[in-house]
Amino acid sequence: MPRWMKRSFRVLGILLLLWLVLAQSCMKMRISDSKAKEKFAEQGVALQTATLHINGFPLHYAQTGSDTLPTLLFVHGTPGSWDAFAAYLRNKELLQHYRIISVDRPGFGYSDFGHAMNMTEQTKIISAWMDSVYNGKPFVLIGHSMGGPMIVKLAAARPSYTKALLILAGSMDPAAEKPEKWRPVLFKTPLNYLVPGAMRPSNEELWYLKTDLKEMQPDYEKITCPVYILHGTKDILVPYSNVGYMQKMFTQTDSVYVGTFEKENHFIVWTKEKEIVALLMKMK
Repeated sequence: MPRWMKRSFRVLGILLLLWLVLAQSCMKMRISDSKAKEKFAEQGVALQTATLHINGFPLHYAQTGSDTLPTLLFVHGTPGSWDAFAAYLRNKELLQHYRIISVDRPGFGYSDFGHAMNMTEQTKIISAWMDSVYNGKPFVLIGHSMGGPMIVKLAAARPSYTKALLILAGSMDPAAEKPEKWRPVLFKTPLNYLVPGAMRPSNEELWYLKTDLKEMQPDYEKITCPVYILHGTKDILVPYSNVGYMQKMFTQTDSVYVGTFEKENHFIVWTKEKEIVALLMKMK
């Protein structure tokens, strides 16, 4: 073998080794509790964080506001963690009327990071956690992307707690989900070690998603509270066609509101914060 080829293989081997090391530590998409509390304190907001063990599972979450108020419960997409909604947790206007909580879904943030679950398993854990933090006041559930179907399942599991649903660019229609048969090639083989950080559990739960969405019809039938749907017409990650699917599926409530953002993409949580806050204030 020529010397240049041996040298090339050595370089490739070193690069692969470095990537294996980096892949275990980078792109976790989470913030430490201490750093988050510092950032919130700088803006005059007291942030509480905790981990409750639900049937042996450590569910981590962040909270602001008074325990005497109704709750806004935010559920992030994939990948992600509670701090996707940090701006809402420190919004002074919302804090006058709500206790605000955002969870790390199982497999993300500090909720047993890296170990993915399907939505049914996640619902069992988060709904039982809701029992622990319930203060006798209603929940408004807000879910972005994959958090959209999650809040439908949570509302179906705990209808007496739920006052309204707000679905932000929700990934709801199984027909809009591509098969993506390459995903298990990653998470079921050693190639999984090459996938960085939060992309690892994300890849696995996205493989479950199409089946999860197909099995959700009984959950839609349990939703009688008002449903608010916000979606951008230029969302290439979760197509706008999901809106029509939701309108068809929510048959047991006579209150389905659709807000369309022309030429907006998937990231309306951040680009349309003002409009979302205004809508939440109307629900108080």
